[in-house]
This record gives sequence, structure tokens and C-alpha cells, in this order.
Amino acid sequence: MIRILGKIPNDVVVACSGGPDSMAIVDFLLKGRKNVTIAYFDHGTAHGSDAGRFIFDFCRERNIPLITGAMLAPKPSNKSQEEHWRDERYKWLNSILGCVITGHHLDDAVEWYLFTSLHGNARLIPYRRSSVIRPFLTTPKSEFINWCNRNNVKYLTDPGNHDEKFMRSIIRHTIVPQCLRVNPGLRKVIKKKIIVDYSQKWENKNDS
Repeated sequence: MIRILGKIPNDVVVACSGGPDSMAIVDFLLKGRKNVTIAYFDHGTAHGSDAGRFIFDFCRERNIPLITGAMLAPKPSNKSQEEHWRDERYKWLNSILGCVITGHHLDDAVEWYLFTSLHGNARLIPYRRSSVIRPFLTTPKSEFINWCNRNNVKYLTDPGNHDEKFMRSIIRHTIVPQCLRVNPGLRKVIKKKIIVDYSQKWENKNDS
């Protein structure tokens, strides 16, 4: 089941990569009678142009407004490629007027918690970052894949998700499975932390 934190406004912009998470969220919100605009940011990868065409065709077929952005700034020497992509993507997303939703889910939250723990500063993915909100942090990725399969929602798979030159791939495919052997309830632990964090920081604030 897809679960949400907080309230989602009637008019929303969804950051969409073409993957199962964001495509399921778009379909979920459309079925919930939300007015959806899709925002696509091209990181300049080999997969980026394919994803851009896929999203353009999807928006045209469904008559959904589309906003696009692209990586323009060169990577500074003191940043990893992943960090640079993230910073430029959020710089662009925060320039969009209105409420912007990303598809971050529970598995992302687990990976981020482990990654930051290994760097000595365990952190949760926050519910809000400026005008960007992440209302699906307590929903596991499997639920988005199930939604796509049940509702015939097409999606793409980024081959870069398996490239272990990126730290997120090492965390996802090597470290998380071993951590789940140690604690099979790890997702439940992080989910509880997310709910507590949200209730302490955000539930009494205006999410619109």
C-alpha cells in the first residue's frame, strides 16, 4: 500500500525520472484527482536522453504539463559526481514555483541512513527541503513497483543504478543486504524514526 506523510496539495509538481517510483507516484496522484505537472531534470548521462523522451511521450499522451531542466554547471573538483548531480537538481527544483514532490521512499531512507552512519553522522532524509517535500518516505520501493504492475504503468530502469562506481549502488546492492541479515527489521526501525521525526517537526505545520 502506498502511504503518505502529511497533506498533498491539489496542485503539485512531481520530480519524475521515468523510474517505477516516480511513475507510480504520478499515476497515484492522478487517480487521486490531483493536478499534476511533471518536472524532469536531465543529468547529462547516457540514460538521460532516453528518459527524457520517455517522459515527454508520456506527458503528451496524458496531456500532462511538463517542465524540463538540464545539468549545465561543471563538477567542482571537491565534489563527487553524485553530490554535484544532487546539488544541481535541487537548485533547479527549488526554482520551480509551488509544491514539488520527489519520489524518495523507505528504501532510499534506509540507504541514506546507512551511508551517513558510515560517515559518522547518521541522518534521516528530511520530509521537507525548501519547497520540496517527500511524502512517500514510509512507502517501500516494492509497493511502487507493484502499483505499476497492477495499473499497467510503464517505467524505465536506469542501468546506472547497478554501477558500483557510485556509492549509492554499493550501499544498495552490497551493504543493505548484509545489514538486513543482521537486522531483518531494519526498514521498520527507519520507518519508525521517520514517523517520529515528522511528528516532531512537521505535522503541526502547514504542508501546503
